[in-house]
Amino acid sequence: MASIREETVLESSADDVWEVIGDFAAGPRRMAPGFVLDSQAEGDCRVVTFADRTVVRERRVTVDHDARRIVYAVVGGNVQPEHDNAAMQVLPDGEQRCRLTWIRDVLPDELAEPMAKAMSAGMEVIKRTLDHLSEPGSPAR
Repeated sequence: MASIREETVLESSADDVWEVIGDFAAGPRRMAPGFVLDSQAEGDCRVVTFADRTVVRERRVTVDHDARRIVYAVVGGNVQPEHDNAAMQVLPDGEQRCRLTWIRDVLPDELAEPMAKAMSAGMEVIKRTLDHLSEPGSPAR
């Protein structure tokens, strides 16, 4: 099984970033506007539509507010890997700085390269969006 890891430092508090990341229903569109076109909750799942028209159905595995960690699994959509499980975690790194780690495990292994490219592009958008959340006019608010 391929494991993909992305990490970035955000110039925002861990609490502010978690408020967006931990929002299971709307978090994807809030953290990555333009990269994600829509995100809607349907029970314990959400349907996420990406700018490239990929649509995925993701099941919430856990949302741990104390650890600032969210885990979800792709369970449907127009792209259905054999296995696709991801976790995002926000860790404080000072008063107005934190680390966001995103880990994804996927099968078959051949999907790792295109998914890694997509995650890298997504993380760039997330960083632009979530840096400096306390400033007026922040797009994630």
